[in-house]
Amino acid sequence: MLDAGPREVLDLPLEEAIACPQCDALYHARLPEDGQRVVCHRCHTVLIAPKRNAYLRTIALSVTVVILMAGATMFPFLGVNVSGFSNRASVLDAALAFLDGGWMATLSVLVAGFIVLIPVIRSALVIYVLLPLVRGRPPLPRARQVFRWTEDLRPWSMAEIFIIGCAVALTKVADLARVEFGPAFWMFGVLVVVIVLQDGLMDKWTIWKALEERS
Repeated sequence: MLDAGPREVLDLPLEEAIACPQCDALYHARLPEDGQRVVCHRCHTVLIAPKRNAYLRTIALSVTVVILMAGATMFPFLGVNVSGFSNRASVLDAALAFLDGGWMATLSVLVAGFIVLIPVIRSALVIYVLLPLVRGRPPLPRARQVFRWTEDLRPWSMAEIFIIGCAVALTKVADLARVEFGPAFWMFGVLVVVIVLQDGLMDKWTIWKALEERS
């Protein structure tokens, strides 16, 4: 893949050009072999990285996200024991703690959306886009628009931010009370790892190219 200057970019068809998301350098896009990567020469950002069976593995990880999130919202997340008094809370209990607090109710709903609903919705949309591609069929209606939504929702999927915030808070609470980790805590920890793997496995350029060619 060669760096394309301004004059060369004008001569390239739009579907054959790719811009680095970090430094905006323009390149002539070519699909590498499985396992190889195309990296920006200027900032070393990975631009294209196709992997063998990536679609099927991404779908499997997306289904795992949905299952783990369902379990994480049903089972207790944390338990606190202070002077013989104990209390357990789930992820939704924590997110909706201020639901009866007037304008704070809006904040509770947004928190629940960021840490629970958006990761699930995004995983469901990924399955919608990739499942026909795995089966060798044309994309479902509006698949390109749906995949664009998955990318727009990526910054708002904050499950990993939630678990980091919990870890910071627990370092302070541990000195005041005995903290018990519920099943949902470990599910949520695994969930964050799965989301990171899902995003790392999904090559956006390859998916866009497949959607264009099979539409």
